[in-house]
Amino acid sequence: MDEAFWQRRWARNEIGFHLNEVNPYLRRHWPGLKLGPGARVLVPLCGKSLDMAWLAEQGFDVLGVELSERAAEDFFAEHGLVPDVRVHGEFKIYRTGNVEIRCGDFFAMTSDDVTDCQALYDRAALIALPADMRQRYVKHLVSILAPGCQGLLITLDYEQEQMSGPPFAVADAEVRELLSARWKIELLEHADVLNESNWKFLQRGLTRLEERCYRLGDRS
Repeated sequence: MDEAFWQRRWARNEIGFHLNEVNPYLRRHWPGLKLGPGARVLVPLCGKSLDMAWLAEQGFDVLGVELSERAAEDFFAEHGLVPDVRVHGEFKIYRTGNVEIRCGDFFAMTSDDVTDCQALYDRAALIALPADMRQRYVKHLVSILAPGCQGLLITLDYEQEQMSGPPFAVADAEVRELLSARWKIELLEHADVLNESNWKFLQRGLTRLEERCYRLGDRS
């Protein structure tokens, strides 16, 4: 699970993790965070997610972080946008309007980069990482995000021995162990989604596939 792995996935267009619609949990639960107009939202490992466009349409300022330059280029091209492109430090930055995607290693992000982020949206970052990297990821998030930041987290859970990730299984207990020191964890929705629409997971031998959506409330 290194940079080369993800670069190969994008180069081969092996992006089954990309959704061709806005995530329904985002639509239903983001308004409940009651963020002010123009609040900045951090989206780690963002890919070319349509969720970023939806957040921007709601008036939020979006800061995505992604390894693949192709993902960033595809995002703007598929929305008919021509971004300004510049290099700053270790990142190649694409921006137009209220969407910015920084291409580079998420672990190179500093508190200065996210000082004005008031919210976090994680649909594909935590579940993209194996267990040891999940701990590192959360530790880094906590170290760079300012007090008061809240967010929405979406996870998958299944019997890990039945399928190798990514996406990886992240149980409810692990979410609480990793995140509860920083955030108030509220489970908003929990559903078994192993059905015909997820036939690829059925073919890989899964006997259950659960989605969970959490609100990460501020503890400060």
